Amino acid sequence: MTVNATSLCFRNKVILAPMVRVGTLPMRLLALDYGADIVYCEELIDLKMLQCKRVVNEVLETVDFVAPNERVVFRTCEREKDSVVFQMGTADAERALAVARLVEHDVAGIDVNMGCPKEYSTKGGMGAALLSDPDKIESILTTLVQGICKPVTCKIRILPSTEETISLVKKIEKTGVAAIAVHGRKKEERPQHPVRCDVIKAISEAVSVPVIANGGSHDFIKDYSDLRAFQEATATSSVMVARAAMWNPSIFRKEGSRPLNDLIQEYIKYAVRYDNHYTNTKYCLCQMLREQLENAQGKKLHAAQSLQEICEIFEMSNFYNETSALLEAKKVSLETKDQDEDDQMEDVDVIKMAVKFDKREYPPQITPKMCLLEWCRKEKLLQPVYETTERPQDRLFRSVVTVANQKYRSTFWEKSKKLAEQAAAIACLRTLGLPEGKWSEEASHLANKRKRPDQEPLRNGDHREELVAGASCKKAHLIPEAPDSGIS
Repeated sequence: MTVNATSLCFRNKVILAPMVRVGTLPMRLLALDYGADIVYCEELIDLKMLQCKRVVNEVLETVDFVAPNERVVFRTCEREKDSVVFQMGTADAERALAVARLVEHDVAGIDVNMGCPKEYSTKGGMGAALLSDPDKIESILTTLVQGICKPVTCKIRILPSTEETISLVKKIEKTGVAAIAVHGRKKEERPQHPVRCDVIKAISEAVSVPVIANGGSHDFIKDYSDLRAFQEATATSSVMVARAAMWNPSIFRKEGSRPLNDLIQEYIKYAVRYDNHYTNTKYCLCQMLREQLENAQGKKLHAAQSLQEICEIFEMSNFYNETSALLEAKKVSLETKDQDEDDQMEDVDVIKMAVKFDKREYPPQITPKMCLLEWCRKEKLLQPVYETTERPQDRLFRSVVTVANQKYRSTFWEKSKKLAEQAAAIACLRTLGLPEGKWSEEASHLANKRKRPDQEPLRNGDHREELVAGASCKKAHLIPEAPDSGIS
């Protein structure tokens, strides 16, 4: 497949390395602000990504990849679209291609992790485990290069001998990758072991594809000038920085590093602006504070349980309150706009009612849905049919229930499919003047009735048609729904 003409160039670049728990959106944006040319996200496992749904978040102005449990696995934005490389953990060519196609239009490139020595990566045959299977490496990279329109890279560690490493890199080069990042340590070595600049240099001189030097944080890199010194020592096209950038994101700044306080405040601003989870925010701030973690401020950070508390610790409460208010106002505005659009597209097929379901108002095991189902059985009607729509920007739900060829729904959006269906049932029951099972209606007898093996003879059969006809004569409105989202 042809790579886009505007694809990333990997020559003479300074790059933020992929780092688990660190390479989330706030850190990537901060690195770009301070001069990084390319930023890699943290390694994300293929199986986890394949469960995700792509959601455009209009409030945050981001694209989110959201897991079934509603956790945001990967979040990106327009600011980094031409600079961010998505790194995946994979051991299967077809899964890798499926993930790449899921994200390729929101990122600048795709990378395969072949260097992480941690168990969470290697236990599934991913990361550094791939180094012992050159044929699988070839299969994965060839499939990606031929299957997507964005540049593909990989990140490896050196093998037991320089000759073995060069042989592997030449095989990787033939797959058509745009660059190869080389961490200058063996998979069993750790940061305290010296980085092998001579091996990285030998690799770079043996191939024509851009080689990116990595692993110099401990021995080489303390400020921006050291980035170029590391590049010269390894004779590579570019330099990739991990821990040195984690400690000091302004390492990429040609004019010199910024004071720690400034770094922390800028990072927190991005964390609040893009609703970064407080645990991830806290972790990244702890990496920046390092030796200051034991002072009073550091101890307060350890104890923080929300972004708001983190902002209070660093005297940024006003920023938090102002930004939160702006985001909430934007959310309300979008909801109002959606409601206005709904109101402009009314139809006589749907009866609307402003109702919500609060389970505290009902006895245990008694719900409006159950009451509506029992009534339909009693009246010998088809059971209620629910159609639920998810709103992309905030992942809220609204449901329409059809009973006796009439549709009913609440005007409110709910946090879950279950709540949306209960609200739709309430709208139907109240329209028909039927009990919905609240404590105040003393509906507990309904549970006992469901236990009987045989239904009671129909006592209100003659009234059924009148009720249904009455419902049809009510003033009705249609809010067109999107096609079934497939959520169950």
